[in-house]
Amino acid sequence: MNVLVTGAAGFIGGHVAEALEARGHQVTALDLRTGEDVRDATALGRLLPGVDVVVHQAAKVGLGVDVADMPGYASVNVYGTAVLLAAMAEHGVGRLVLASSMVIYGEGAYDCPRHGRVRPGPRSAEDLSRGRFEPRCPRCGADLVAAAIDEDAAADPRNAYATTKLAQEHLAASWARETGGTAVALRYHNVYGPRMPRDTPYSGVAAIFRSALEAGRAPRVFEDGGQRRDFVHVRDVADANVAALGGGRPGTLTAYNIASGEPQTVGRMARELAALRGGPEPVVTGEYRLGDVRHIVASPERAATELGFRARVGFGEGMKEFATAPLA
Repeated sequence: MNVLVTGAAGFIGGHVAEALEARGHQVTALDLRTGEDVRDATALGRLLPGVDVVVHQAAKVGLGVDVADMPGYASVNVYGTAVLLAAMAEHGVGRLVLASSMVIYGEGAYDCPRHGRVRPGPRSAEDLSRGRFEPRCPRCGADLVAAAIDEDAAADPRNAYATTKLAQEHLAASWARETGGTAVALRYHNVYGPRMPRDTPYSGVAAIFRSALEAGRAPRVFEDGGQRRDFVHVRDVADANVAALGGGRPGTLTAYNIASGEPQTVGRMARELAALRGGPEPVVTGEYRLGDVRHIVASPERAATELGFRARVGFGEGMKEFATAPLA
């Protein structure tokens, strides 16, 4: 296939482009770092003719710093995707693989001993300041047990980035309905691996911990370190994009969790990286961010059944590599 990869010079996009080329696909790269913007309809008009599928990785990422980040997120993620989809329709490109995110779910799935499956709202600043980090049942206030969330769960974005990722999915679904195109949204969980961006306010937690250890500092773990995430290796994410080239159904958007299926706590990841690098022990700070969620554990079964994708890099193997892998 002829594949246009947006964000091809980025952390995930670079690995995706390499995986596509390794499997014999012809890759055309678009990236702001090389002077081509996904918001530039003229550039898209030059690149899209003859393309079979667009793999859309370009995005402004991370939780953000404050509300001043909102225009940037909306411009790149929402407006940029709208420009891309309009250009695809104009040039007859009928297949899209979209880099989406688990952040659209907000909190993950939980079970209450009295009320069964529930979706708690945002944790209050009062609870967080008192060190009560676990969500409570929205009906009875009882403690909850985290469960795996699947793709049919209702969206509940908690920050500007999450809101724009959900908007991308809605735009792609509209494009698919109106053009008969096929859209696949890959909801990445916590991606890590070689060439991950270094410590910035927009970095993932894995890069923040690695950067601290590289500088000889102890990783600072927020809350009590018990937050559960699914850390998925970037090479597995790249393989998922290759698998998605033939996925989905015409006229609609189909979403897939892209996850390892092996949830871990943030505290364990910090301890693993510190031990592997021989660095200082992590410091559990009790700090918190209102936009963060407590647990997000994914069900990877739909991707396995429909795309034939299962992650291959285990947590221990991936962390051993990541502890010394080059960062961008």
